[in-house]
Amino acid sequence: MFVVVGAAGKVGYSTSSALRKAGVPVRAVLRDESKAGRLAAIGCDIALADLQDPAALGRAIANADAVQIILPPPPKAEDAAGEMRRSIESLTDALERAHPKRVLAISDYGAHVGQDVGMPSVFRIFEQRLRRLKMSKVILRSAEHMEGWGASIPMAVATGVLPSLHHPVERMFPAVSAPDVGLIAADLLLHASEADEQVVHAEGPRRYSAVDVAAVLSQLLGRPVAAQPVPRSQWQPSLERVLSASATKLLVDVYDAHNRGGLVDVEPNGKVRYGTSEFVDALLPLVAAVEGTNRKAAR
Repeated sequence: MFVVVGAAGKVGYSTSSALRKAGVPVRAVLRDESKAGRLAAIGCDIALADLQDPAALGRAIANADAVQIILPPPPKAEDAAGEMRRSIESLTDALERAHPKRVLAISDYGAHVGQDVGMPSVFRIFEQRLRRLKMSKVILRSAEHMEGWGASIPMAVATGVLPSLHHPVERMFPAVSAPDVGLIAADLLLHASEADEQVVHAEGPRRYSAVDVAAVLSQLLGRPVAAQPVPRSQWQPSLERVLSASATKLLVDVYDAHNRGGLVDVEPNGKVRYGTSEFVDALLPLVAAVEGTNRKAAR
């Protein structure tokens, strides 16, 4: 039995789907029962549990041979890092109760860095706590998700400008499609290593810049889109329109680290697995959704 915690998300659904295609049983663990339909449709068993409820999580992953876990950032939490730390304790408590043979944890690029670099530093705590578990572990560090740029598509459509926190906009950075992370995770689960611990990094087929992302949007929209750096002084107020102050701080710190270079990257001598999706694959459905919404609004 393979158990996927957070199976309703982009990564979790991709893992669940790949495992089912391989013919293995999957128990999908999610918080919101309304999102269970497409997982049940591919043959997953469904279990409901909140990340903050270790007893329910323990029951959900009972009798599992392997468990995939994910630590989602809470965008509106008053104390985002504190809530993530509580989720870490709940997840590891549940794993200690159920004691599966293996666990695969989705982590973050830069989690190996000792200094505070925002979000990756929370994942460093996650990894440290997982290392105390007496079971085989795979830590899959994911690069920035390509789909995260979807939040900027409405502005690009409306103004022809793609705002970027990557400075300068020509700087190359690692990125990966979230479904590709799920596919890599499924492959690692299906082909277990005998090692007590593996650390693997997941990124796309090449490195990208904000200029590259703008070029993809230009191609998809059929009109020019230019990447433009958001002034550092505007980061906090801009992000706080959609995120809590504490979640914003975690992102501001990670982009500061990105822009210093060399920190939010593959650990020296680290193993890398490469996805196949390019930015055009990741952004095509997001652009279509925005344009569809705009057409409806114009009627």
